[in-house]
Amino acid sequence: MPDVQHTLYLAAPRGFCAGVDRAIDIVDMALQVYGAPIYVRHEIVHNRHVVDELRAKGAVFTDDLADVPRGAVVIFSAHGVSPAVRADAAARGLKALDATCPLVTKVHLEALRYARDGYTIILIGHRNHVEVQGTLGEAPQCTVVVETVADVETLALPDPERVAYISQTTLSVDDVRAIVDALKQKYPAIREPAKADICYATQNRQDAVKELARRCKVILVVGAPTSSNANRLVEVAAQLGARAYLIEAAEDIRAEWIAGDVGITAGASTPEDVVQACVAAVRALGDYRVEEFRLVEERVMFPLPGELLAGAKAKGVAFAAGNERAAARAAAGASRAATEAGGAARPAEEPASAAEFRIRHH
Repeated sequence: MPDVQHTLYLAAPRGFCAGVDRAIDIVDMALQVYGAPIYVRHEIVHNRHVVDELRAKGAVFTDDLADVPRGAVVIFSAHGVSPAVRADAAARGLKALDATCPLVTKVHLEALRYARDGYTIILIGHRNHVEVQGTLGEAPQCTVVVETVADVETLALPDPERVAYISQTTLSVDDVRAIVDALKQKYPAIREPAKADICYATQNRQDAVKELARRCKVILVVGAPTSSNANRLVEVAAQLGARAYLIEAAEDIRAEWIAGDVGITAGASTPEDVVQACVAAVRALGDYRVEEFRLVEERVMFPLPGELLAGAKAKGVAFAAGNERAAARAAAGASRAATEAGGAARPAEEPASAAEFRIRHH
């Protein structure tokens, strides 16, 4: 009796987001403009494939600025840093370039505004995550970190009428909603961001994994164990009854996991070639046809730092201020996915133009 053909559902959006694209391109361009070594505080993004590739080009990753020689170029990671880290870099005579995701910067600015206006700030997030540490550093004297609904119950704030909340950008949308509901019940006058802090890419990838969970009961999330957004994708899938596994690479896939229809998605720091290797590994374990579904088109790009663009121009390094290199990379990855899937995937969107710097949510 012949084996039944099953479907391998490939979620989209998946993988690199605009903030990750920008951060990687900043390191790549800095290496061309200033030459190796370029120092990066913390991993530029939480993915060993990305970090290893940049390290091979001459990037040096460190969590301690004392390791960076005076006068060297240092890049702050996409997760953001506290003002204390910026001051330390300046005191050490370092040339700093900022690869902080603009959506993380937005949260930092919210913290500064609430602190200036005399509010106690509740920061929803994972206390030990590097993004939360950076945001907390903006106003540590008036910020309280909350990780769970249970934490809300223990809060005792000095002025219940002057409370505001902000959040880590890569959390579970549903978990944040539950915490916010608890905060509003306890502090009815609480101020909230004009636009949600959970980033568009986090929201889109979680929405896509929810759709995966409706289609299949085995889901592979390609991402790093240290990646907050990848771990949240596993949690979202599991909460909907799927057997979800976090893997870093194709070799992590175990044959006993693969049964029936299977779904694959990827965290926002995961390169597309790693995803495609996982697709090939699953297809080698059974008769699978690949079907990509795309919930939304992402046409978000962020401009590169002006100082870096000026250096590139002076050095004769080719660049596009609107980071079209990132858009072209995403388009190439989607085109490759369509080819390897036998045409089942939808064609890539056209790269956005330089005029489309602004954030556009769909």
